[in-house]
Amino acid sequence: MDIIKIKNLEVFSNHGVLKEENVLGQKFLISADIYLDTREAGTTDDLNKSVNYSEICHLVKNIMESNTFKLIETAAEKLATAILLEYSLIKKIVLEVKKPWAPILLPLEYVSVTVERKWHKVFLSLGSNMGDREKYLNDAVEFLKDDKYCRDINVSSFIETEPYGNTEQDSFINCCVSLETLYSPHELHEVTSQAEKNADRKRLVHWGPRTLDVDIVLFDDLIMHDETLTIPHIDMANREFVLKPLAELDPYAVNPALGKTAVAMLADLKKS
Repeated sequence: MDIIKIKNLEVFSNHGVLKEENVLGQKFLISADIYLDTREAGTTDDLNKSVNYSEICHLVKNIMESNTFKLIETAAEKLATAILLEYSLIKKIVLEVKKPWAPILLPLEYVSVTVERKWHKVFLSLGSNMGDREKYLNDAVEFLKDDKYCRDINVSSFIETEPYGNTEQDSFINCCVSLETLYSPHELHEVTSQAEKNADRKRLVHWGPRTLDVDIVLFDDLIMHDETLTIPHIDMANREFVLKPLAELDPYAVNPALGKTAVAMLADLKKS
């Protein structure tokens, strides 16, 4: 990926924990590495195919001057997010906020915070086997579309499947959704949990009937496990109702834990 670099943009603004910092203000230096594809801009000499770094600098200046943050961590977070939301061509940004006059009563050049933020590629599995099943799925998709931190949302065909695990229940309607998001995995899990709450999801029986079930199947090439989340989804390779719609959206989406594509996992499952 190509990079546009902004180095040490100087802004005078009021950020800091101390009251004097908020009142008197001080100089800050902002740097950013902006990741995007500049090939088309370079071959056509068309600014519309790239991003205007002058506009980005003025956006940074406006955010820094019109807000007062206690932490430069907050300043860095707000700046990186605002730039990614404003310019759709930007895939990733590494942004640094330097504070040259940090009041620590010791000599130093500066204190800085650097954050890396990007649009993450995610696949979700959705299912419902209660009430108006298709409406629950469509409502969840619309809920995601209304979230500014999610974009480029695509939905597979709806398929009807037999229940998995606890088989003494009605059949499911399932689909897969691909999207890009600025959320972290746990932040996205909070969003998907809210979608389930919107559908009045009740967790009474393990693998039991549900108005809506939303699972994070893949998140970039991340492999993680904690008390809340396991990514990739631990049982995805055994679920045709996950793999079939996933393969429809992206047959070469890779499960990094297994090193296998969606179509390869689906073929393995059918053989077994």
